[in-house]
Amino acid sequence: MSPEFLLTAFIVCITPGIGVIYTLSMTLGGGWRAGVWAAIGCTLATVLHLAVALAGLAALLLTSALLFQAVKFAGVAYLLWMAWAVLQGSGGMDIAPAAPAPALRVIWRGILLNILNPKLPLFFVAFLPQFLPAEGATLAQMAELGAGFSAMTLLTFLFYAGLAASGRQMLLDSPSVMRWMRRAFAASFAALGLRLAMERAA
Repeated sequence: MSPEFLLTAFIVCITPGIGVIYTLSMTLGGGWRAGVWAAIGCTLATVLHLAVALAGLAALLLTSALLFQAVKFAGVAYLLWMAWAVLQGSGGMDIAPAAPAPALRVIWRGILLNILNPKLPLFFVAFLPQFLPAEGATLAQMAELGAGFSAMTLLTFLFYAGLAASGRQMLLDSPSVMRWMRRAFAASFAALGLRLAMERAA
């Protein structure tokens, strides 16, 4: 893996998106451990999308408008539900301190949030070949880059979880700040859902 690949992967991973917002919200609500489970769930979804790309299924999403739209709008609906749940503090999505949600539930939500974004396998198909030899590239080389990207994803999410955990108590001590944080996270999930709704396969 070249320095150029690592730098580009880091920039892609550090840019706030669905996984970052979810990890931050889980950390604020359940602490460092919940943030770790959220990071693991989001990373597992990245690995699944990589497997889809390597299997050539991304091409199917690209050529099947119906399949792409079905996956996309399922993702939009789930993101909008997450926005509502955060705003209402229901479904285990309250960012105020509460009894930690079961680890498997946090992981599953992280997987589901990211797996319903049909752009991710297409991203891998477009992104990874740029760092492969023009001729003679192998599946193993692409898998190696994908593994590096997934590891970078996990480390980045853990960084965000640590950042949120370090300032968690200060935020929790201010009810007014927590109210605005709840609104901000709900708005973020809704905005991500609307952005996904506007995505096209190509």
